[in-house]
Amino acid sequence: MKKVLGLDLGPNSIGWSVVNKEEDENEGRERLTGIEAIGCRIIPMDAATLGDFGKGNSVSQTKETTRLRGIRRLGERFLLRRERLHRVLALLDFLPVHYANNLDRYGHFLKGTEPKLEWYKNEAGEWEFLFHESFDEMLADFKRFSSAFVENPKKIPYDWTIYYLRKKALTEKISKEELAWILLNFNQKRGDYQRDDEEDTDNDITVERLKVVSVTKGEKEKKERYWYNVLLENGITYRAAFANDISCWEGSEKEFLVKRFEKKDKAPQLSVLPSFEDIDKMSDAQKNRMYAKIKLKTEKTIADSGKTVGSYIYDALLQNPCQKIRGKLVRTIDRKFYKEELLRILEKQCEFHAELQDPDLYKACIEELYPQNGAHRDSIVKRGFVYLFIEDILFYQRPLKSKKSLIADCPYESVCCEDKKTGEKKHYPIKCIAKSNPLFQEFRLWQFISNLRIYKKEESQDRDVTNELIKTEEDYVALFDWLNEKESIKQDDLLKFSHFGLKKKEIGSYRWNYVEDKNYPCNETRSKIVSRLKKCDGIPEDFPTQEDEMALWHILYSVSDKLELEKALNSFASKHGLNSTFVDNFKKFPPFKKEYGAYSAKAIRKLLSLMRFGKYWNETDIDPATRLRIDKIVSGEYDETIRARVREKAIHLSDISDFKGLPVWLACYVVYDRHSEVKDITKWNSPDDIDVYLKAFKQHSLRNPIVEQVVLETLRTVRDIWKKVGRIDEIHVELGREMKAPADKRAQMTAQIAENEAANMRIKYLLTEFLNPDLEIENVRPYSPSQQEILRIYEDGALNSEAEKPTEIEVILKKLNERDVQKRPTESEIRKYKLWLEQHYRSPYTGVLIPLAKLFTSAYQIEHVIPQSRYFDDSLSNKVICEAEVNSLKGNMLGHEFIEAHHGEKVSVTDGKTVTILSVEAYETQVKETYGRNRGKMKKLMMNDIPDDFIARQLNDSRYISKLVKSLLSNIVREEGEQEAISKNVIPCTGGITDRLKKDWGVNDIWNAIILPRFRRMNELTERTDFTTINQQGHEIPAMPLELQMGFNKKRIDHRHHAMDAIVIACADRNICNYLNNESARSGSAISRHDLQRLLCDKVKTDDNGKYKWLLKKPWDTFTQDTKSVLEQILVSFKQNSRIINKSGNRYWRYVDGKKRLVEQEKGERWAIRKSLHKDTVFGEVNLRRVKTVSLNAAIKNPQAIVDKELKMEILSLLAVGYDVKKIKKYFDEHCDVWQDVNLSKIEVYYFTQDANERFFAARKSLDVGFDKKKIENITDTGIQKILLRHLAEKGDDPKIAFSPEGIEEMNRNIVRLNNGKSHQPILKVRVSEKADKFEVGQSGNKRSKFVEADKGTNLFFAVYESKSVDERTGAVERNRSFVTIPLKEAIERIKAGLPVAKEDENGNSPIFVLSPNDLVYLPTKEELEKGEIGMPLDRDRIYKMVSSNGSQCFFVKHSIASSIVDKQEFSSSNKMERALTGEMIKEICSPVKVDRLGRIVEIGKLS
Repeated sequence: MKKVLGLDLGPNSIGWSVVNKEEDENEGRERLTGIEAIGCRIIPMDAATLGDFGKGNSVSQTKETTRLRGIRRLGERFLLRRERLHRVLALLDFLPVHYANNLDRYGHFLKGTEPKLEWYKNEAGEWEFLFHESFDEMLADFKRFSSAFVENPKKIPYDWTIYYLRKKALTEKISKEELAWILLNFNQKRGDYQRDDEEDTDNDITVERLKVVSVTKGEKEKKERYWYNVLLENGITYRAAFANDISCWEGSEKEFLVKRFEKKDKAPQLSVLPSFEDIDKMSDAQKNRMYAKIKLKTEKTIADSGKTVGSYIYDALLQNPCQKIRGKLVRTIDRKFYKEELLRILEKQCEFHAELQDPDLYKACIEELYPQNGAHRDSIVKRGFVYLFIEDILFYQRPLKSKKSLIADCPYESVCCEDKKTGEKKHYPIKCIAKSNPLFQEFRLWQFISNLRIYKKEESQDRDVTNELIKTEEDYVALFDWLNEKESIKQDDLLKFSHFGLKKKEIGSYRWNYVEDKNYPCNETRSKIVSRLKKCDGIPEDFPTQEDEMALWHILYSVSDKLELEKALNSFASKHGLNSTFVDNFKKFPPFKKEYGAYSAKAIRKLLSLMRFGKYWNETDIDPATRLRIDKIVSGEYDETIRARVREKAIHLSDISDFKGLPVWLACYVVYDRHSEVKDITKWNSPDDIDVYLKAFKQHSLRNPIVEQVVLETLRTVRDIWKKVGRIDEIHVELGREMKAPADKRAQMTAQIAENEAANMRIKYLLTEFLNPDLEIENVRPYSPSQQEILRIYEDGALNSEAEKPTEIEVILKKLNERDVQKRPTESEIRKYKLWLEQHYRSPYTGVLIPLAKLFTSAYQIEHVIPQSRYFDDSLSNKVICEAEVNSLKGNMLGHEFIEAHHGEKVSVTDGKTVTILSVEAYETQVKETYGRNRGKMKKLMMNDIPDDFIARQLNDSRYISKLVKSLLSNIVREEGEQEAISKNVIPCTGGITDRLKKDWGVNDIWNAIILPRFRRMNELTERTDFTTINQQGHEIPAMPLELQMGFNKKRIDHRHHAMDAIVIACADRNICNYLNNESARSGSAISRHDLQRLLCDKVKTDDNGKYKWLLKKPWDTFTQDTKSVLEQILVSFKQNSRIINKSGNRYWRYVDGKKRLVEQEKGERWAIRKSLHKDTVFGEVNLRRVKTVSLNAAIKNPQAIVDKELKMEILSLLAVGYDVKKIKKYFDEHCDVWQDVNLSKIEVYYFTQDANERFFAARKSLDVGFDKKKIENITDTGIQKILLRHLAEKGDDPKIAFSPEGIEEMNRNIVRLNNGKSHQPILKVRVSEKADKFEVGQSGNKRSKFVEADKGTNLFFAVYESKSVDERTGAVERNRSFVTIPLKEAIERIKAGLPVAKEDENGNSPIFVLSPNDLVYLPTKEELEKGEIGMPLDRDRIYKMVSSNGSQCFFVKHSIASSIVDKQEFSSSNKMERALTGEMIKEICSPVKVDRLGRIVEIGKLS
């Protein structure tokens, strides 16, 4: 008996089943006998991650972790630079005493200290500014420029002194301490760094101020935006879409970002630059999008001023001291501005400070920094302090880590080395070649030419005319020479090649076999080098040769240091007699991209010797081993290294001169004896072999983390299945389309699905509206999208063909207004309607108008252009609507074939009318007019026969992930002697095949029965009846109300559908796949499609009119019942993701016994936390003054806190004369006429939150439209509160107006008025407080004063405790449970201490169990609880999955539920539940259930 494994693989799911197959002695063939095992494995992912994957955003699930790690590393590198600066400045004696005394030997601050260089404590213990003399000089400057502002010297911040010193240091001497302050300041603000390989050096980007000549408003774009054409004074038209009218631009000057290209024929790209005033009004999100523009504008402003950054800021402050510096005066700018400023400062200060010119002191400094790194010391020993500060410390940027380990190994070549210790010979693979290597560029171009095919577009079938256009070897060489000078090529440009001789008008009638509108690379490396050489002077005509090009490429590719590159280029120039312009141009050459080919340079050299043509081919280039193989192939001499298949493929090559111009695949066979076959055929003999593979698997090697996770989990699951069933003989696998497709295709598919779904919904609503009694057809609303479609149909005359609707359509469409789902438009009716619109309301074979009134009657049928009996294609692209009688006449013919055979014939149709079959010419004209934009459908309608290459294209599935999965699974079922990468025992299946089989085998009915109870429950919950309906067979089935159908798929609501598909896939043998994927439609197939149909299908009668259809036979008689039974017993298995901390295996390079080795880190704790501990926002604890009401007794304890000032003064005066509480009460009673508004039992008093043990935390937030009254009251600064509340009141209490960018700007303009005449800084950010549970960032330094909030989804442990008590009256033992969610921070600390995650409760009880998300629990029945024992087997309906927890709450769903039928209605507003469907509180009685990967129960918690 054979075991067949079926796998259904999705982005986060693995459905599997094993069916048994045995030999049928009577029929002489194998047949399936039953289901042995089945299961479903789910990899939990949130909807956002899956949604991003579907949209083509292949974002790593660790992206956020990586982002935060990057932020931490930035901080760490800042500290490292500061420590290095401290060490050098200490040696130079540039640091102030108070600052130097707080540093240790290595430049670190002493524990618990963090002094400021510019501030020190004087003898009186008060803080004093160190550089008061410079501050006074700056103050004198401000008095000259802004005397009114400096009447009160406190208005000028001491911090501004740094900008004064940065300006002064350019021309005058400053003190050593001041220079140290400047250097430390540059360490904090270094500017934006762009690596050389990110710079767009080939293109010229400038900021230009241009006058607008005219503005023309164009058509409307989406979202209330209009296109505008803006004509500028330089003749360029700038086109863009705007939400606001920009007609006012006319006649004014605007700044534009202008990008000019080296290619003269390419027009410049323009982008408008907003003013700084406009930028200030933008939201943070808009500013982020405008980052590049803001950066360039700021850089241009500073560059135009002719000043350094420090001077620019200082001079701007002199003119307007009220403005903000950060984010206003200077935004992020390029690092070069800061480097240039510091260079000028240091060069000037070297003239005044002898220490900066002392070579011995310089050597001492580099000895201090690099005591062990002699090589680096030697390389910078002659550079000096200016280089050390700028290039080696402050602006040092380490090179990117080498990614050579990620470069793929060549599948063909390796090197052999001998192990010196053991003497064993080992083979090591060679890495693949860089794509920019001239050798690869030539290889790729020959490959492109070899695969190139040119077709002439013809109506029925495009004709291959490649050999007519490229006739000789010389033509191929000429094409190569022409393409070799180009960077890239498109179809239209290729067809203009002069040797083809095509006229301009003819080009549109030809196409190539590549993607029509895509650019394909030619020799990019040569093109870039040649374009640079054109800028140089005195370049010889024969330069560069192939050798020169290779040498120059090697320099440009491998040398990254700019100084070393210039040195290498000078050497190259002198060797080849080139002048200085060569070096000047090529030292700015943009680095080549680090991309790699599929083969090594060694392999490509061997292959190229067989791929070249004409003058480029040379027999002597063929390596000796290959030449020997060729001689044996030609002579037929036996060689065990030359397989028979290679001789077959090379049978037409009879002489050495024939071995040129070979395609890559044939060259690989000749040189290496293989092409698509794997290098080392692997056969896994036991499940343990899969473990070996998994252990050696290199993480992230598949690039897409979601796909990699599924592939690895699939192998683990298959391993466990193998262990369970003992053997696997065949594997049938279906990969979800999104799994196989690359990112761009996934995005395209997602968009197409959404578009189709929207179209279907629109059609459903349209058909509903068509018979709405409240809407007459003439009362069309033009702005209703669906009624626009009705109006268009009406105008086209489609509705005028019938004065009244016949009873048939009344019967069909009148049901649309009913609530019963069955009476709404069926899928067939919707399909008919779509096709009717697509074919312009006419029959494709007669040209006669199809009236809408009869569209849904039996007079018209959906017809397959290519009959299903000849080719299985059930897509809309193979369907049309035609008269029923014409469909019957067409029979088994193709559309064009039918027209050729029956054109001109008259056919009697319904109602006694007669139609005439179109002539061939009229048919072809109608098809072209109707389907001009749908070439795929037009081709099918024009076909006379089904060509084999058409079938081959449909069958081809060469996508990387698909091949990888099939090749890995082949290792399990590979037979002896199999050499192909994919075994014949691995059978791929498609979604179309499984859909057809589920329909024919009744599996869809099974699914309806399984999920029906949930839909019945929805009827009860909503008090509706339309969540179920009755089908044609009289059975109740699930349904969905029309208004809720958008985005709904009844398969996706239950995880078990993956296992259901896996059963069908396992039963889809090769014959079924060949029949349904059209392999049998090939002309040379082993078994014909007709024979397969007889073998696999039953002919089933569909009505009393003699109509029938072919249904695929069920795998065995009880297949339907068996499938339903096993699906109901499935226990879904979930991959756990609760690992939160583990020991990291850090390794680093070090010298051991004189040899460099990779060793494990031993020092430190090395804990690696796998979850986000907290959110980004850092809060500070605040002590807020709040108001509360208290009694008189409490108020007189602290009378100063009383809010009412008059009452406070009165009580204070009474207390001063000795009044106690009673006397005070009596006093107020006696004077009640004066104090009638005072309630002594409710006196308002101030209190501070910390005194009341109330913890509030605050963080800075930008003002936005979310600041309503309630949120403003949470602002910690009461003065700012008042300003904002006044401004909000002036704007009608509408925050959308008050705190829009324009509203904030207006508020800051009027801030003095809003602040009762007092000046105030502009308000852009405020501190907002909130009361929440937060914890300290750390326990050392200022970390104790920083607080953070636990991140979402970090409640990973829910502890369940149980206590026992005895009822004194009855003696019964009562068990009471208590619950708590363990905070992640606490769980981590306990794990690090080696303790259980959950501590004991207040009674000293340990938890009876701890649940984590995706854990399963069983709900014992009342009888089981009374017995204290759980019976087996477990009722699957009483197994739930834990979803989340919070405090003492815990939420669950049934283990099989994937999503709610209706969001927030089926279970709760959060789509999860605390109570079971049967009413019990789950957490109170549940018992944990542990299952393995296959869904088998491993352990059940005992009832205590």
